Amino acid sequence: MVTLKDVAAECGVSPTTVSNILNGKSKASEETVRRVLSMVEKMGYQPNYMAQGLRTQRTRTVAIIAEDINQFTTPFIIGAVMNGLEQQGYRTILENLRMYERWRDTWYDSEAALSSILDPALQQCRAYHVDGIIYIAGHARRIHLIPEELDIPVVMTYAYAVSDHIPSVVIDDEQGAYEVMKYLLEKGHRKIAILTGRQDNIHTQLRMKGAMRAMYEYGCMFNPYLTAEGNWNRADARKALERLRITEQDVTAVFTLNDEMASAVYDVYEEAGFKIGEDISIVGFDNAVIAQYFRPGLTTTALPLTEIGAKAAELLVSMLANENGAADNKTYYFPCTFVERASVKDIR
Repeated sequence: MVTLKDVAAECGVSPTTVSNILNGKSKASEETVRRVLSMVEKMGYQPNYMAQGLRTQRTRTVAIIAEDINQFTTPFIIGAVMNGLEQQGYRTILENLRMYERWRDTWYDSEAALSSILDPALQQCRAYHVDGIIYIAGHARRIHLIPEELDIPVVMTYAYAVSDHIPSVVIDDEQGAYEVMKYLLEKGHRKIAILTGRQDNIHTQLRMKGAMRAMYEYGCMFNPYLTAEGNWNRADARKALERLRITEQDVTAVFTLNDEMASAVYDVYEEAGFKIGEDISIVGFDNAVIAQYFRPGLTTTALPLTEIGAKAAELLVSMLANENGAADNKTYYFPCTFVERASVKDIR
């Protein structure tokens, strides 16, 4: 096994110099740094982080706990978190709880299900002596299952921590939906149908709050009979539209609270002979990859996923710089970015 001393000998420097370079603390010349890092790669040297941790009480390792990496939002957040931490000299390990893969959407209200997977993951984090944890939720809700006695700093992303010492970094659902609905209203639309997610979901509640705020400001009456729950997916959205008999309602626009449900709206109206962007206007939310491939392209709003990931990394590094790793449970909101395509007609 290649040791630190082996690398130092090959480079003609001291083991302390090699160690400081690898930990980002070296005052060596740029040429020396390049030579050492090149030799580390060439010789395949692997630092013993556990041994380092025993000496320094820090492993410079952070655990990322993701509820499910197959959620379309999660990979973008993970990438930004890893990038932010790597820039500060931290390495990461990933714990994928696979909540949706295990139980699809049946675990939302089951604390026992989440605890059965989360508790072992937290124990693993303790065993690895990680310096901190960034928790990435699969959907927004209030999470209180992080133990108060956990002696590892934690930052929550894409959900709201209940604990007094865990900050949360989230998207601004309410303002994002407000901007989308305001756009429709400014284009002259007043008879607008809304397709929502689950009614007990925070994303649904906040996006509906934003949409209704815009309608109120523009003097547009909200019609509950033009609102249906599509449960965030294409199949349930189609069923909801059929129950509404949407193509017979003489609406001019449909706002779906995510882009996947918008695909069902496209299907239903096109099958009824409507031309999207002309006979009916449609807007979505998320700017998922599929949104740009709709014909015409779907007007929507992009989630600030890389921004909240970068902020989570920044917060955790700041907490680790603090002697006791303390923080408050302040919530940081990041705005969405409106994306205009061709699915909306100006009918003023």
